Amino acid sequence: MGTHYKGTKREVQALDTFIKLMRGTGSLSSRLRSQLDNSSLTESQFSVLEALLHLGPLCPSSLAQKLLQTAGNLTLVIRNLEKQGLVRRKQEGSDRRYFTISLTPAGEKLIRKVFAKHVLAITLEMQALSPEEQAELGRLCKKLGLSRATLEG
Repeated sequence: MGTHYKGTKREVQALDTFIKLMRGTGSLSSRLRSQLDNSSLTESQFSVLEALLHLGPLCPSSLAQKLLQTAGNLTLVIRNLEKQGLVRRKQEGSDRRYFTISLTPAGEKLIRKVFAKHVLAITLEMQALSPEEQAELGRLCKKLGLSRATLEG
């Protein structure tokens, strides 16, 4: 279902494309989220653990930047992961405000297990597209994601 907006041809096409992008993303995210439900992790917790697994210890601001969130948003997520024994904070240097977040052995074990299942679920979902279509979709998403930066920069 596309837009019912009666605007210029360019506006209607842009809105229709946006609706399809959002619906497709929402549908895919919903199916992948249900797979995460079995892990007892929220999407935000999964994202933090996955970033730490693949990037190593990070300070909260770097982690927030990688996840496209604000450091304030991640404070509660990190605190909850810490309470569960999945991450730890380590103060760096003499500045008491600067610290890094890293995985604990329990956190690494959990995210490796959950991530393996997540990769399998994503791989199965992406089979709807040929390898060439996946590459093209990736290229187009990157282009769209960088478009404002390109126009402004």
